[in-house]
Formats: sequence, structure tokens, C-alpha cells
Amino acid sequence: MSDLHQDPPRLDATPIERVARPFQVFARFKASGAIALFLAAVVALIWANSGAASVYTSLLKTEFEIGYGELRLAKPLILWINDALMGVFFFVVGLEIKREVLAGELTTLRSALLPIAGAIGGMLVPAVLFALINPDGSEARGWGIPMATDIAFALGVLALLGTRIPIGLKVFLTALAIVDDLGAIIVIAIFYTDHVAFPILAIGGGLLGLSLLLNYLGLRNAVVYFVIGTLVWLAFLKSGVHATLAAVLMALTIPARTRIRGEPFLERMTALLARFRSTKMPANRELLTTEQQNVLQHMEHTVDEMTAPLQQLEHALVPYVTFFVVPVFALANAGVSFGTESSGSLTHPVSLGVIVGLLVGKQVGIFGFAWLAVRSGVARLPTGVNWRQIHAVSVLAGIGFTMSLFVAGLAYRDPSFVSSAKLGILVASGIATVVGLFLLWRATKPAQKS
Repeated sequence: MSDLHQDPPRLDATPIERVARPFQVFARFKASGAIALFLAAVVALIWANSGAASVYTSLLKTEFEIGYGELRLAKPLILWINDALMGVFFFVVGLEIKREVLAGELTTLRSALLPIAGAIGGMLVPAVLFALINPDGSEARGWGIPMATDIAFALGVLALLGTRIPIGLKVFLTALAIVDDLGAIIVIAIFYTDHVAFPILAIGGGLLGLSLLLNYLGLRNAVVYFVIGTLVWLAFLKSGVHATLAAVLMALTIPARTRIRGEPFLERMTALLARFRSTKMPANRELLTTEQQNVLQHMEHTVDEMTAPLQQLEHALVPYVTFFVVPVFALANAGVSFGTESSGSLTHPVSLGVIVGLLVGKQVGIFGFAWLAVRSGVARLPTGVNWRQIHAVSVLAGIGFTMSLFVAGLAYRDPSFVSSAKLGILVASGIATVVGLFLLWRATKPAQKS
């Protein structure tokens, strides 16, 4: 695996560092998040269909509460995971969206048009196909389920092919999934919110305004933004608007500028390094002198000023989201039980709608809209990318896993509908993974060694 970065062994490594090294290497592997997600889903399926299935169900229904009196908030474990823990996931999604718009592949309209066109097609066509299969009744509420692409899973599968994948194709899929996530968030906010308490929502809006004001005034303290974000989340939750929207909107208020520019940073760091070298360097593992410690603290402060809070938070949260939040969500939501009254069926219209939407709708929508955008002259293919590769990525985008499972829980209250939707998501995502990986392997070649 060429994406697996190997660090040279450290001769002075401590015993705990030697023990932790294999896990650190695994975490650096780009497909490791997808592997963790896949294993969590497998465990959920086995657990939900084992002799301990009742433990799985009762655990998710167990109620936990925080607060006191009027400020008490009580929810079953499954809702704490889907509303609170996934709030962290959506916060990171919001950070990614803001970063891509400010300094990524969505910075200019020209560079963004191809993934935007693909994402629009990849949302519209699956929704239409689902609606054709489920035109009315309670089943029709699930039209948003096949609209989503699981960015972590899709990029993890892409990473399995290493250097065979052109950088332009990775960028296309990343930008596509970011726009897709933004579309899914809008759909959740507009179509999967039933009743809104506007006075409480206004409080949440006011807190968001406060966060924007603090951003404008130059506040960079993450703790302050965490407190405001928690209050915004509570306000949205109590208002009836899904709390995930609060997480995304809060992310958009996080400062994205550095306090110093590149040249002053280099000048200051050079001066501090020269100052450090002028002191008597510590021998072996001796304690630093007061002067040396002071210089290092100034260096740390300078690095902090050169890094935008948005990037600091994203860098800090991504490992927790990848290896804890998303796998826990999969463990709690992928446990489809077979052979019960509420179990799903592949012949159920909801399952069929999800499968057709993800497997057919995604590739037709993404490939078709991308082709039209290029053919009309408003966009162009990335350098080194061909149409066979775009088609393969369109199939891979049929992995709807995390976001699709999330929307399924919002769309339905009937357990049999939820189970049928989950079953359709699991089957479609599995097929999209295998077929998409095969098509990508056929459409790419190993990178030429220089």
C-alpha cells in the first residue's frame, strides 16, 4: 500500500511508543476510516441477529439524562448518538465545506462547476427514481435517503488503489462529496423538520450571530466557541429543527484566518531559532533552562498565530470522528434484524427505491450531469482524468452508508420501513463498493516511477 507512510524507527522510543506504533501506522493509512466503519457495521449486523440481540436493542433504548430540573435533557442512547455525537460529525462537515469554499476546490466557480454539476445530478436522479418506485403513502418520505454519498467510505475505497488514482480524480470525488453533504444538510433542514418553535430558534440564531461577532472581533479561543456551539445545539434541538443543522452553521462561524502572514512568520521563527541556538543546548534528556523554555513557548505561540482555528479544530477532531463517532454511529444504526416482524425485506418498495436510487441514480445522475457540464463548455475534466474514471467514481458514489442511514432514521417512524431502508442501504453500498473498486482498477494504471 503506497499510501501507508512509514516513519523510520526511533532508537529512543519509549515502551509505550513502541506498543502504540502499529496503531499509529494504521491510523495514517487513508483507508483505515473505511475499514473501521465497515467492521462496526459487521459487528452491528452480527450482534442484532445473535442470541444477544435483545441486549443490543435494549441498550440503544436505555435512557440517559443530563442537567437538572427544567434544564434536564433525557434521551435514549440511540438519540444521544444520532443527535449529539453526530453533531460533532456534522460540525467537521461544516468545517470542511468552509475550507473548500475558502481555499479548496470550491474556491472559484470554474473549478467547482464539474463537482457541483455531478453532485446535483447525484442528488436529483436518485430522489426521482425513489419517488417513482414509492409515489405515495408513508414510504414516499424516504426520497432523501439515496441522495447522499458517504465521503469517508468512498475516499477510503479510493485509497485502496493508491497511486493508480490520479490526483484530479481524488479532488473531484472529494469536492463532489462535500457539495453532496451540503445538499443533504439542506434537505434535512427543509424537508425533515416537522414543527418549529420559532422563539427558541431565534435564540439559537442570536447565538450564531454572537459567534460571528466574536469571529469578526478576532477571538480565537476554542473553549468559547464550544460553549456557544453547545447552546446553539440545545436551542435548535428544542426548537424542532434538527440539531445537525446547528452544528454545520456553527462551523461556518469559526475563524478561518491566521493572525500573521507568511513572511513575518518566517522572520519571527528564524529569530527565535537563532536565539535558541545561542543558549547552551541541553545534553541527553536534561531539563530545559528558563530561557530555552521561554523561547519554545514563543515558538508555540507563533505557530498558533500562523494556524487558523478552523484548521486547528478540523485537524484535532477528524481522528475522533473517523475512529469513534462514525463507527459508533454505524454500530448503533446498521444493526438490521432479520426474521422478525419489523425486519426489512429486499422486495419492499423502500428497499428497492434505495437500491435503485444509489446504484442506478447515482451513476446516471453524476456521470450524466458531469458530461453535460463538460459538453456545454461550462466545465472541463481534471487533468489526467478520463470518462471511464468519472463513471467508476459515479458508481462508487453509490456508497450512501453514514448519511443515508441518518436520513432513514429521520424519514420513517415505522420500524419495518426503517429496517427496509437500512437493508437497501447496506446492500447498495456493498455492491457499489465492489463494482466501483473493480471499475476503478480497470480504468486506471499504476503510476509511472520517475
